[in-house]
Amino acid sequence: NNTRIIDIQMSMSSRAIELLNLPEDQPSFILDVGCGSGLSGEAITEEGHYWIGMDISPSMLEIAVEREVEGDVVLSDIGEGVPFRAGSFDGVVSISVLQWLCNADKASHNPFKRLRCFFTMLYSSMRQGGRAVFQLYPESPKQMELITEQATRCGFTGGVVVDYPNSTKAKKIFLCLFAGVPVTGVRMPQALGDEGEDTVQYSNERQSGKKRKRGEVSKKEWINNKKQRRRVQGKEVTADSKYTGRKRKPKF
Repeated sequence: NNTRIIDIQMSMSSRAIELLNLPEDQPSFILDVGCGSGLSGEAITEEGHYWIGMDISPSMLEIAVEREVEGDVVLSDIGEGVPFRAGSFDGVVSISVLQWLCNADKASHNPFKRLRCFFTMLYSSMRQGGRAVFQLYPESPKQMELITEQATRCGFTGGVVVDYPNSTKAKKIFLCLFAGVPVTGVRMPQALGDEGEDTVQYSNERQSGKKRKRGEVSKKEWINNKKQRRRVQGKEVTADSKYTGRKRKPKF
């Protein structure tokens, strides 16, 4: 429902602000890329900072104005750049937006050029040493590689932080970029979920599903249990026989 979506949005926004690692003793000036109705902006305001938001949707910006958010909002397509003077922002946040630059929604859209234009002007608009944190949903590793490659070519350093990497629901991907910080000076933030009940530590056994252990249950018992679960779910299952679970010979 809408309440749950809002809670998730606010949670991701708060995490993005945390990853910015802003000074605690003074307010900062933040750019919210793809601000929408201003939910991320509210999280920024709650932390005591000032912000400007930009979004391509007039209807979403109208909602932000009706909600009387604290920050200013600007109608703009981020694929055409960031229309602010150099060194304006102490930090940048963006929630669930960046992956859309990889789509060619119009014949004139070129993902490479739009990403390059965005990152070039974003880099210019940030103060040296500032961070930009993008929460995103890449469709594939190739798309993520495209985004990070274009950011690096425009001068950014940094990398990817994945919270709760082994959790289907809680997993979140953040691209953390640094402006004017050499590679040797980059200290990536710690990801969440290294220790906790909702995550599982990586091991060699997780590299292939065929190698996962089933405890003390035999192969035949495991197969029969799985087939029973599928019957309960109403799915079609092959009949049991004395050959169930047996290893097939290479040739008849």
